[in-house]
Amino acid sequence: MGTSGLEVRAGSKRLQSLAENFRPHMPQPETDFTKRAAVLACLFRGDGGDLRVILTKRSSTLSSHSGEVSLPGGKVEEGDGDDVVTALREAKEEIGLDPSQVNVVTVLEPFVTKIGMTVVPVIGVLSDKKSFVPALNAAEVETIFDAPLEMFLKDENRRAEEREWKGDKYLLHFFDYEADNKKFVIWALTAGILIKVASVVYDRPPEFPERRPKFWSRDVNEQTSMSKTQTS
Repeated sequence: MGTSGLEVRAGSKRLQSLAENFRPHMPQPETDFTKRAAVLACLFRGDGGDLRVILTKRSSTLSSHSGEVSLPGGKVEEGDGDDVVTALREAKEEIGLDPSQVNVVTVLEPFVTKIGMTVVPVIGVLSDKKSFVPALNAAEVETIFDAPLEMFLKDENRRAEEREWKGDKYLLHFFDYEADNKKFVIWALTAGILIKVASVVYDRPPEFPERRPKFWSRDVNEQTSMSKTQTS
């Protein structure tokens, strides 16, 4: 099922509103750079008028998450002014995306992984898709592709598995997608971030039950940490 013109206009209008209300992101007080990362959800208008997001498939030689689909991004480095700087710097290093080509419209609440890594999603808009000529860092990225953003709100091409972590049952979502005769599976944290990005841009919830894991919430992790400190 295609994206209607009304849906495209709604998404574009929402992005414009987010951009107009965007305030510069303040530097984060955290000093443990090994535990913080930022990713860039870079959107652009496709040939069919739909909003699309740039994705990468990680190199199979990487020590972690090798061969998985992800958003451009990585760990904060000392000297990064904030999460926006990190996301844009990493996108340039990984796929050759010049920061000057990206209009940042908002920064979402962080996601926290099981190992305690804080991942901050940054939403940006590619000003001119035709002027972007990907230059992949082969050590990190195997390929680059794009997918319709609204796909992450629809129940098509989606499957889910129930998982449990420390008594909390949640759904792990998988989105199957094909581009240039290559099949990709977008899942786990990347899928969760894209569901959130699409929900913010289109200003509506997904068509399916999301049931996010509780550990993705920074507030939950902070409360758990405080509880351990008080009882130790």
